[in-house]
Amino acid sequence: MTSNSKHFARYYLREESLPSPFCPGCGAGEVSNAFLKATKDLGHENLSGFAFVSGIGCSAWIPSPHYQADTLHTTHGRAIAFATGLKLARPELKIVVISGDGDLAAIGGNHLIHAARRNMDMTVICVNNYIYGMTGGQVGPTTFTGDRTSTTPYGNPERPFDLARLVAAAGANYVARWTTAHPIQAARAIRTALEREGFSFIEMISQCPTAYGRRTRAGDPPEMLQWFKKLPVRKKGDPIDQRIPTKEGMDLGVFADRHDIPFTELLRSTLSNLEE
Repeated sequence: MTSNSKHFARYYLREESLPSPFCPGCGAGEVSNAFLKATKDLGHENLSGFAFVSGIGCSAWIPSPHYQADTLHTTHGRAIAFATGLKLARPELKIVVISGDGDLAAIGGNHLIHAARRNMDMTVICVNNYIYGMTGGQVGPTTFTGDRTSTTPYGNPERPFDLARLVAAAGANYVARWTTAHPIQAARAIRTALEREGFSFIEMISQCPTAYGRRTRAGDPPEMLQWFKKLPVRKKGDPIDQRIPTKEGMDLGVFADRHDIPFTELLRSTLSNLEE
């Protein structure tokens, strides 16, 4: 590598946005690299033809303001709602939502399951760090039972969502879950998601050393990555059992792989019938 060469991801980034605002050890950079590796592997020299939508939270900063692309940085929990309107108005665009578990699965949870049910033509990347990282380390919908957070100082009494199984059951065409410790598998899954028509969902388990690691004593970034590497990986054809997620049993892999007709095509067909 020569002194003039750049990391491949920097060709897709706004140089004026660097360095990033993310905490040291945050997994947001690894998630971004996995996404940009997927776009590069698909032959995209730039992000022309993409439109990115994000909500509120640390993960929403991945595309906005960093990507050299059109982005909508929207209100809390409404990223998928904005993305749905954008896809219907500009169906030729490749719509990608990148946001966090608190944004997409808590206040935005209703939009998430209904976009999957409709099989809306978009790719959603949910960066799941098990906590509200930006706003104070509060308990979230994916926080594990027993975890101590700023709003559950005696331990979380609730059960967490299993987002991959939830979205698969709701009707998404493609669903996969990987971690920041599995960059190659994650990039391949994102590439498949971008090529797939209909609703695709990639859950990216990511370390948050500042909020989650410190408050729950999960450790520093290297320790959290070692935890991720030990998670079980599903084999092709394994049944989609209804398990409650645990720190040791949060399995990885593909949870839905369908080719159902996307919503935009069904809507176009319906409108054509009305015109006749």
